[in-house]
Amino acid sequence: MSKRKVLFLATVYSHLASFHLPFMGLLEEKGCEVHAAGAFDGRERDVAAKGFKCWDIPFARSPYSFKNILALRKLHDLLGKNCYELIHLHTPVAAFLGRYVGRRTKQGKLLYTAHGFHFYEGAPWRNWLVYYTAERIAARWTDGLIVMNDEDLKNAQRLGFKKGEDLFYVHGVGVDLREYMLPADRELIRRELGFREDDVLVSCVGELIPRKNQSFLLEAWKHIYPHFSNAHLLLIGGGEQLSVLKQKVEQEQILRVHFLGYRRDVPRILQVTDVLSLVSKHEGLPRCIMEAMAAGKPVVASRVRGNRDLVEDGVNGFLVELGDDRALAQALVKLIEDKELRQKMGDEGREKIKAYALEQVLKEMDSIYTLFLEGRN
Repeated sequence: MSKRKVLFLATVYSHLASFHLPFMGLLEEKGCEVHAAGAFDGRERDVAAKGFKCWDIPFARSPYSFKNILALRKLHDLLGKNCYELIHLHTPVAAFLGRYVGRRTKQGKLLYTAHGFHFYEGAPWRNWLVYYTAERIAARWTDGLIVMNDEDLKNAQRLGFKKGEDLFYVHGVGVDLREYMLPADRELIRRELGFREDDVLVSCVGELIPRKNQSFLLEAWKHIYPHFSNAHLLLIGGGEQLSVLKQKVEQEQILRVHFLGYRRDVPRILQVTDVLSLVSKHEGLPRCIMEAMAAGKPVVASRVRGNRDLVEDGVNGFLVELGDDRALAQALVKLIEDKELRQKMGDEGREKIKAYALEQVLKEMDSIYTLFLEGRN
């Protein structure tokens, strides 16, 4: 008896490798043959290393790119040669095209996880015109929609989905709390990074792109560094704005800003960090905030979708309005100055994040997979 085939589809493999390997493994344990498809970007090796079949579909992230015409053809060819009982779709471009081709080729159930709709409170009108319209069209091809924050839940209902029928809320992609239960050698790790025990480290984890808004954080840091000689800002991640941000730091002589680049040991760094700050213009449900909470660290974040689902202002961190660099600086200063407050807020975050533990999210997804693989006609 042949195994049931399941396909995970995303625009790029880095998304699949970073967030979905545990769920692919879950389906494999349920007796499925699991495939993956997306644009090869180097991270397909991480997926293939787990034993999953990988297909190269050269999506472009921009919905306006002509490269997606070739991707559409290759996807049609892939789905024409394979019959998948379930296709789990991620990221806007791959999810739209995947649902379109999946329905045309008479595939099985089409399940889409929205990691943060590109239409949101405060989004440019073009986002609503393009992405909201696309989701209204794709809704007819969607057997199930998964969301992970309250705002997206409301927007999904506006699209016509019904909670408990074809709309499901899950606690993100999960965070493995076991990684943070092992004691970290704080002194050793800090020494490796070049910092002293009495330094206060504020970390920002994220790709260096306009959406992550690190320039806003640097504006706030200009109000902080002159008053705290032991405070350091760590920007963790690479991206297109690296040179722009470095130039800003150099030209404006903003001190004690450290560019650590892309790191594979973020959980280790967060364990010796004192505060995490994420001031994105919009988010889905940010993994780095969940990781910081698991590490028992307070968070200072922009008051946007996703962030406000995780950070309760004044309890496990602070929320600030976009563009208000002085309010951001004040929130960071409160935590830089007060070790006991950092500890108290960190403890609150560690308690709240239990609901987002990977083992809990796996249970949530297991029930959804079971419903679509076994409980639906």
